[in-house]
Amino acid sequence: MNNASPALPRTLGETITQEIRRMLVEGELVPGQRLSEAALAESLDISRNTLREAFRVLTREGLLKHEPNRGVTVAEPDMSSIIDIYRVRRFVECKAIAQGYPQHPGTLHMREAVESAVSAREAQDWVAVGTANMMFHQAIVELADSPRLLAFYAQISAELRLAFGLLNDPKFLHSSYVDMNASILRCVEDSQPEEATRLLDAYLVQSERTVLAAYERRIRR
Repeated sequence: MNNASPALPRTLGETITQEIRRMLVEGELVPGQRLSEAALAESLDISRNTLREAFRVLTREGLLKHEPNRGVTVAEPDMSSIIDIYRVRRFVECKAIAQGYPQHPGTLHMREAVESAVSAREAQDWVAVGTANMMFHQAIVELADSPRLLAFYAQISAELRLAFGLLNDPKFLHSSYVDMNASILRCVEDSQPEEATRLLDAYLVQSERTVLAAYERRIRR
C-alpha cells in the first residue's frame, strides 16, 4: 500500500491554490467576503495572473464565486451542499477510521489535533478550536493511506469550514466536540476500530443536525 504523503504542488499556481484553500479551512476567509485581487496578490507576493489562476481553480471547486462587475467572493454553501458534505464525510471518514491502528502516523496526528484543541479551549480561542477540529478529521482520512483521498478531502474541509462560517458562532459549533474527538482517539489507540467507527458516525450525525438547525435559524431571520 502506498503510504506516501500527497505530492507537493508543482507550480506556483498550485502552491497559491493550496494556500488559499488553507486560508478557507482555517477560517481566515469567510463566506461572502469579497477578495481584493490587488491586496491578496500583494500579501502573497505574487502576480495577479498567478492569483487569477488560483481563483479559477477554486471557483470550479465551488469555494469561490465570480460575478461580472463584482469580482470574486468567498462562496456561501446552501442547505443541499451541507447535506451532501456530511454524506461524503460519513462515507470517507467512517471507512478510514475502521482501518486505523495505534501506530499509524494518522493516529499521532489525531492526538496532536486533540491536544491543540484542548489548549485552544482553555484559552477560549474558539476559532483555533475549530481549526484543530478540522485537522483531527483530516488525520482520520490519513488512516486510509490514500494521497488522492486526502487531496479530495482538502476541498471538502474547505467547504465545511465555509458552512461553519455562515453560522458565526464557533464556540457553539465546536466546544462540545473536543471531548468527543478525544473519545474517538482513545478507541483507535486502544485498537477498537469498530467502536471508533460507531462513535464517529454518531458524531457526524449530531454535527450535521447542529449545523443544519443553526443554518435554518439563520435563514429565517
